[in-house]
Amino acid sequence: MDRRTIWAILLMMVIAFIPTFFIKKPARPAAGVVSDTMPAPAAGVPAPPPALVPATASPFDTAAPAPEEIIDVTTPLARYGVSTRGGRLTEILLTRYQNQVKALKGRPANLVEPSAPLLDLTLVHGADTLRLDRWQFAAEPASLTVGTTPGTLTLSGRQGDVAVQLTYTFSPDDYQVGVRGRVQGLGATGGQLLVGMGKGLEQTEADSVEQHRASSVVTHQAAAERHDFSGLKAGEVTSLAGPFDWVAVKSKYFVAGLIAYDSTGGRISGATIAPRADAGKNPAHAPVTLQMPVTASGDFSYTLYAGPMEYGRLARIGQDFDDVNPYGWPGFRTLIRFFATPVRWLLVWMHESLKLHYGVVLIVFGLLVRVLLWPLNQKAMRASTAMQAIQPQLQAIQTRYKEDPQKLQQEMFKLYKEHNVNPLGGCWPMLLPMPILFALFFVLGNSIELRGVPFLWFPDLSRPDPLYIIPVLSGISMFALSKVGQLGIQHTPQTKAQAQMMLYMMPVMIGFFGFTFASGLNLYWTVSNLASIPQQWMIGKERMKSMARQIVEVRTKPDATVTRTKPKK
Repeated sequence: MDRRTIWAILLMMVIAFIPTFFIKKPARPAAGVVSDTMPAPAAGVPAPPPALVPATASPFDTAAPAPEEIIDVTTPLARYGVSTRGGRLTEILLTRYQNQVKALKGRPANLVEPSAPLLDLTLVHGADTLRLDRWQFAAEPASLTVGTTPGTLTLSGRQGDVAVQLTYTFSPDDYQVGVRGRVQGLGATGGQLLVGMGKGLEQTEADSVEQHRASSVVTHQAAAERHDFSGLKAGEVTSLAGPFDWVAVKSKYFVAGLIAYDSTGGRISGATIAPRADAGKNPAHAPVTLQMPVTASGDFSYTLYAGPMEYGRLARIGQDFDDVNPYGWPGFRTLIRFFATPVRWLLVWMHESLKLHYGVVLIVFGLLVRVLLWPLNQKAMRASTAMQAIQPQLQAIQTRYKEDPQKLQQEMFKLYKEHNVNPLGGCWPMLLPMPILFALFFVLGNSIELRGVPFLWFPDLSRPDPLYIIPVLSGISMFALSKVGQLGIQHTPQTKAQAQMMLYMMPVMIGFFGFTFASGLNLYWTVSNLASIPQQWMIGKERMKSMARQIVEVRTKPDATVTRTKPKK
């Protein structure tokens, strides 16, 4: 590779990876941020949005909490705990995914934080606030095991003239829970249903800081909008104006999303995020409350998806729910997703259809990319060799016409045309693998398919190598590739110094960044570098032969530039 290509790759690497260390995305409120003057809500009780706080207290607010029983619901994919106090979900255990927290290693991942259940319901009816978490519901059946067909759990409760019935439908082959409700006694004006979505998903990853950085609320109207917990300010309530097709609370690998795009069941009219006092310092997140209208008929419905962010499952839900986990940074997501989505699909297909381990998939993928790009790389390297061959003539032109920029450009283009050289031909084919590298940066670090997958000495392909072996190998492979790439290149004293600096700086930089990259990404990059060395060596030998021929021609023929300036005898 010539120095222009190396500088271009280095610049793209800096642009791509520096933001991951320094950029902190703030939350983007859709309807403004309101100062929270209300007292902090009790643990596990989402605060209703300020606009919906009733003017007078409801007699139901002072009622003592009812006794609680937990109804166990088991499906082939998960175990749910449903409380008889308001029908809240107190536990969602994903049996196919283990908790990575050291103290809980080996146990199923639980999405629900104990102090903040999901689907914590509150009815706002006129001047009354009916907190269903204080109601005692009767459950039918007393426990539920879902086999090959969906299973239904019904909960019924009444206080005074108001009766509520909730029907949960659990899917046998998915993580979706259908919820239908009917409220009697609201009257002709209807009311508002407040749905508590907890205060963030339970900690399931070994790296709590990374988990907190990835945690956010995602809303969808025309497009997905992400509001990171890390950008919230303590003591301020973020109000988001709907209507929304869905609203989700996500962590790095899991998501709990409320989907209500069927207008007959009532859309999500808004959402609030109310950070706790320690939200800026502690990964304990903020209570999230959604608002839905309840019509005079008293009916409402929605679907809860609470499970892994498996792209295929999310895509089948529709309404762009797969975009709940967008790849890349704002402004670059469209471009990165163009590559990330097919790259992720191909990796999963190779694993599932060819029965290859994901570590082997990354090795094969690294080789495959280089094989497919071999012709383009060959063309690029030969273009670079051709540019190197005309450097003496190019420098002579630059010296002769340095005072006449217009003439300089004309003579340079004339020289390129005479020798059939494209000055950019040696750069862009070498940069084609970079978008794939950027895509893999996000795919390997955020795709749940790689979570917890060991390979060789790596305990987890989605996390950095704890032994730091693969980052060092990545840097060494980059050095070897750069060293071989300089075969046959004739440097001036100035360019030689630059080339030597890049020869050592680039591998060190790659190795330094590699300490924080997913080990799977480092594995792919190392394999890709090693697979490129034979081609670089072949082109280097070809370049050396070309340089040798040029030396012979210079010694046997007069310089063309000089003969044109001498008068005829």
